Amino acid sequence: MTEESGLEMLEIAGKLFERMISQQQAKVLRLAREVVPNITPEELRNPHDFPKLKEHPTFEFEDGLLSGLISAQIAMRAELKGRLLPPDPPRG
Repeated sequence: MTEESGLEMLEIAGKLFERMISQQQAKVLRLAREVVPNITPEELRNPHDFPKLKEHPTFEFEDGLLSGLISAQIAMRAELKGRLLPPDPPRG
């Protein structure tokens, strides 16, 4: 992989992940608001603070998908950047 093709792939994949994550965040927020109407996106970072969300039939599944997408985005960035950028010299 050349640096140019790697950077292009990073940009394309990055935009795709951003769209997918944004859509999933909206879906998770919509599902959460079925149970906790005034919940904010910030509060959703700690869904365990809202026991009623545990009772929702699909909230945890969809929230897990969101976590997986974010993890995949981070892994993809790390992998491509690791292949493209020279390693940092050891600090001594």
